[in-house]
Formats: sequence, C-alpha cells, structure tokens
Amino acid sequence: MSENENNRNENEIEKVEDKDVHVEDTKKDDGYEKFCFICHRPESVTGKLIDLPNNISVCSDCMQKSFDAMTSGQIDYSKLMNIPGVQIFNMSDLENAAPRQQKVKKKKEGEEKTPLIDIKNIPAPHKIKARLDEYVVGQEYAKKVISVAVYNHYKRVATDTMDDIEIEKSNILMIGPTGSGKTYMVKTLARLLDVPLAITDATSLTEAGYIGDDIESVVSKLLAAADNDVEKAEQGIIFIDEIDKIAKKKNTNQRDVSGESVQQGMLKLLEGSEVEVPVGANSKNAMVPLTTVNTRNILFICGGAFPDLDNIIKERLTKQSSIGFNADLKDKYDQDKDLLSKVSTEDLRNFGMIPEFLGRLPIICTLRGLDEDMLVKILKEPKNAILKQYQKLLALDEVKLDFDEDALRAIARKAMKKDTGARALRAIIEDFMLDIMYEIPKDDSIGQVTITESYIEGTGGPVITLRGQALLRLES
Repeated sequence: MSENENNRNENEIEKVEDKDVHVEDTKKDDGYEKFCFICHRPESVTGKLIDLPNNISVCSDCMQKSFDAMTSGQIDYSKLMNIPGVQIFNMSDLENAAPRQQKVKKKKEGEEKTPLIDIKNIPAPHKIKARLDEYVVGQEYAKKVISVAVYNHYKRVATDTMDDIEIEKSNILMIGPTGSGKTYMVKTLARLLDVPLAITDATSLTEAGYIGDDIESVVSKLLAAADNDVEKAEQGIIFIDEIDKIAKKKNTNQRDVSGESVQQGMLKLLEGSEVEVPVGANSKNAMVPLTTVNTRNILFICGGAFPDLDNIIKERLTKQSSIGFNADLKDKYDQDKDLLSKVSTEDLRNFGMIPEFLGRLPIICTLRGLDEDMLVKILKEPKNAILKQYQKLLALDEVKLDFDEDALRAIARKAMKKDTGARALRAIIEDFMLDIMYEIPKDDSIGQVTITESYIEGTGGPVITLRGQALLRLES
C-alpha cells in the first residue's frame, strides 16, 4: 500500500472519530444541567465537570479530595473486601441515577434574560379584575388591590434593566376567613397570567435542622411547577397559605422553631436574594442536588384566616374611642362585618407577626366573610359554578337539571351553619345529589330533575319530569 493511501485512510478514520464524538455530545446535551455525583452541586456552580463512564460526572473539588484520600495512606483499600457488611457494587448500575424531577434546565448562555410577560402584553388592572369577576364572587376591594399589585409587579419585572430607578417589590398579605376565596383568587390569577404558581402551606415549615420542611422548600415547589427551569421560576408566583400559623408563640420559654424562627428565615426570600434550594425535595440532604434561585422577581402572596384578629382590632378601636365626651359604646363594633378592613400593622404585631416580616409585605388585602346572598351567587354565577358542573354532568345523560331559588337559599343557609365559607357548598350538594346521580342512569325516560327546597330540607323529594309527560314528585 502506498504512502498516499495510508495518509488518506488515516484522515478518513480521524473524520469518522470526530463525527462520532460530535453525535455523542449531541445526545448528552438534553437541555438539563449536569450535577456532581458526589456533592450534588450543579455545573453552573462547580465549573466544568469531569465526565466518567456510565453518565457519572464529578467536579474538580470532589475529584481532588478523592485523590487526596487515596494517596494519604490512611486507609488500606485492599482490606475492604474482608470487612463484614461492605459490598462492592458495579458503577454501571448507577447510570441515569438522577431522576428527571431532580434535573435542572441549563441557562442559555449569551442570551439576555427575557421576561415571561412582555410589557406590551401585561393586562391592565381593570382587565385583570374583569377576569377575576368571572370566577370570584364579591370581594371587590380585594380583587382591585391584587389587580393593581400584580400589574405593577410584572411591569417592574419587564422594565428591570431600563434605567437606574429601581422599583421595590410589593408582596401581598391576604387576610380573610376560611373559605372566602383567597386560594381560589390566586389560582385564577396565575392561570390568567400564564406564569408558574406554587401553593404551599406554612404549617409544615420549620427552622432548618428540625423535623419538617425547610423554608427554601417553598421555592423548590415553584421550581418544580416551572419544569425545573430556573429562569422561568424566577418570575413566578408563590402563595403561602395558613401564614397565621407561624405567628410568634406567646408565653413560651422554648425555642420557637415553627413560629418566629420561620418568619425570620423567610425574610431573605421575601426581600429578594440568591438562595440555594433542593431540587425535587422538601429539605436539603446529601442525596439531593441543589441549585441557586434568585427570588428578587418572585411575587410572594401570603394568606391566612388570622382567627381572633377581629378581637384585637375591636380592642384597639374600643380603646381609642372610649375616652372623652364623644365616647362610643363598647359594643359598637360587635356587628361590624367589615372589621378586618380596619386592620393595622400594630394589630398584626399583637397577633404575633414580627415587624421585619410585616415590612416585607407592604400590601395588605382583606376579604369579607361570605353571607347568604354571596353564597347563592357563588352557587350559580361563576364560569365554573358548582351548579353548572352538575348540570353538565347530567346533560351528558341527556337530562336537564334545575334548581329552585328557594332551594339555593336552603343550601346557602346550611353552608352558613357550617361556618367554613364556600367549601361547605360542595359537601352539601354532594350529599343530596348522590341518590339522583345513582338513579338517573337506570331510567332513560327521565328528561328533567328539579331540586326543591323541601328536598334540601329533607321533607320531600325532587321533581322528576319524564320525556313528553307531566311532572312527577318523588317522595324522599
């Protein structure tokens, strides 16, 4: 074989090898960050990782520590085979050990961070409120406050780098009785804006190092909602419910790990800072990878029922108005349904919230407790009202479902007695609709069912209309 042919063959081999390497690299790059197999830090933190066989990557720090441990001579690795309970495992078994929920998407290098909502497409406050009106009954003041706050927040995100004037973040504190629509309003808001939303409960949060969820877990849930896309998560909404449960405990000498300590731990989150959060878990541990999330552009909405807060407000107002010739009667505020709207930061401090925490929630929004008229409207007016859902279910069986106005009032009265807000409506309707939903598929001749007040009260039955026939009243 001639020298020219040899050179040509070698060049062809090199080209093939380069091509194979390129294809392999393409396959490996799935848009997610690599994590160190030992310390579980992402590549964006550790720097370039060293790739080992079977899809294992190790950072240079851990690799160096491993070499140091082996060359120090402190451990004779040849004797490990004879130690009881020590097993040698195959490294190939660890292939793809990290599940998808613990993988973080890579940040796009060289590209500017683009806001999820363009400044031209941010809906105006009146449009946000109009959409909330379609799903949430009443609570006009709360919807107006939230609409303005959200509009200003995403304008702030969209104009982050326009000039030197920095607009401060406006987190929201929602106060209202249970079942008044706090969570539902936030869900509707996130669906309208099409941004990632994480809903979490403050009752499970504890100070780091104690049994319970770490404070950073609220950001972990938002990261999961954003499909582990850090840039997307950094512009999302976090709703922390039951925030009143982390109030400072009174008359205790023990460390308040689930109260005041949690409030102090959340300060940096609310204000905006770089936080290290576990990926795909509620707490940090040696087996969970960590990534860094900036909370500067995350909107925090905290909600709670704050039981007995009305008594604190009443006490303050009574004290202020009980001095002088124009003193008011002590029972003046007993029947005031809008008492929560008169809340002040002083009242919240007396409840057990620390001043630093309240300072990072500048917008306070109060919701009214639901009365009978509001409950009736909730039953029938929203786009996805409970009655409309059942009417749709029966319509699939070609049966029309109607409710008398008196029946709706009876349902509302029953819900008022339970004192759990709109949540009680579902339980009541499920109870009396059970027999109807069970019996109707049996008889194809039924064309219409009318729910009456007597049926709700348990003194009669629904009115059944057969197809092409007169009304029949079934006895309960």
